[in-house]
Amino acid sequence: MDQGNTAFILIAAALVLLMTPGLAFFYGGLVKAKSVISMMMMSFGAIGLIGVLWALYGYAIAFPGAEGTVAPWSIDTGALGLGNVLETPEGAAYPPLAFVAFQATFAIITVALVSGAIADRAKFGAWMIFAGIWATVVYFPVASWVFNFGLAEDGSFAYGGWLTHGLQDVFGVGTIDFAGGTAVHINAGAAALALALVLGKRVGFAKGISVPHNPPFVLLGAGLLWFGWFGFNAGSELAADNTAALAFVNTIVAPAAALLAWLVVEKIRDGKPTSVGAASGAVAGLVAITPACGSLTPFFAILLGAIAGSVCALAIDLKFKLGFDDSLDVVGIHLVGGLIGTLYLGFFANGSGLIYSGALTQLVVQAIAAFSVLAYSFVLAFAIGFAIEKTIGFRIRNEDEIAGIDSVVHGEEGYVLTDAKA
Repeated sequence: MDQGNTAFILIAAALVLLMTPGLAFFYGGLVKAKSVISMMMMSFGAIGLIGVLWALYGYAIAFPGAEGTVAPWSIDTGALGLGNVLETPEGAAYPPLAFVAFQATFAIITVALVSGAIADRAKFGAWMIFAGIWATVVYFPVASWVFNFGLAEDGSFAYGGWLTHGLQDVFGVGTIDFAGGTAVHINAGAAALALALVLGKRVGFAKGISVPHNPPFVLLGAGLLWFGWFGFNAGSELAADNTAALAFVNTIVAPAAALLAWLVVEKIRDGKPTSVGAASGAVAGLVAITPACGSLTPFFAILLGAIAGSVCALAIDLKFKLGFDDSLDVVGIHLVGGLIGTLYLGFFANGSGLIYSGALTQLVVQAIAAFSVLAYSFVLAFAIGFAIEKTIGFRIRNEDEIAGIDSVVHGEEGYVLTDAKA
């Protein structure tokens, strides 16, 4: 067992787990002051619920591990409760439990991302029910489509998801998704769009009707996300090697370029660059580089960041033109940014992209993966959300939204400025 790589994976897992509290700060700063607890609690609720479900059966669905597995849905019954991964096989590079921990944090952050679309108006209990069902029928299977691959001793695929091994059998190349552009960002963004449609618009929804109540929270959250993202991207190599170093560098330069591009768009469009724009631009660049961080030169990573930052800065206004209330721009940043990063590989991926191979095969494969995940997640998220709304109710009452969701749902206030007993 390689203790260096084991430590690398465990540290990366800790970094990725930190991303969810970082997301809570990022989202919490963007909402109204009387919604901050509700918003942050949805992220912390995801940590608790998905952490448990992952150990009970999530890992068994996401990594069925049977040789030749390319079916969209499989389960390793021996891995239920992590029963068959407690020991380290002889000759293994790292303990299976290290990989279990690393992938658990991916499942947690993906579910938490969805919550940004329903800020200010969702019941916490209904959100937790949705999160558990969606993780079970959407995230866990989709993770197996993308991440469930391995190599035999001769270097060939021993098993794999249908988006990697399956498409490789058909087209000669499989989907490139180094750290989760499809399984994480497109997946979460599509679900966010579905829930925004199910819950409908906030009271008084219009451009400029609400502003972030705490931009310093937003910047703090973006900083924690960026810090954790080094574990997300570089850690996905599962070894402290040159590819991990490339992913690390690209995780610096792509979001940096996206941050600058977003600010330029804001300056041209609105006359002023904002702190929230800087934070959002960095996140857009991080989203876009996620699938591509191990397959691009730094120059093309910078170009990707610049494209993602500028396009996502424009895409966030689509909700006003199309009439859906994606409260915190999960669609405009994660769905759009994930699509940009995934499809960009069809042109610029080292070796197989159009500029290197002269063929569009990689782009075709990337598009199949991106839009398959998008459609699957959107349809099931809409169905789950609709069922919850029509049974126990997903959305709080309008009068409770106006009064303040924190006090109504959680009995707390984010900011107690006076002593009520005084």
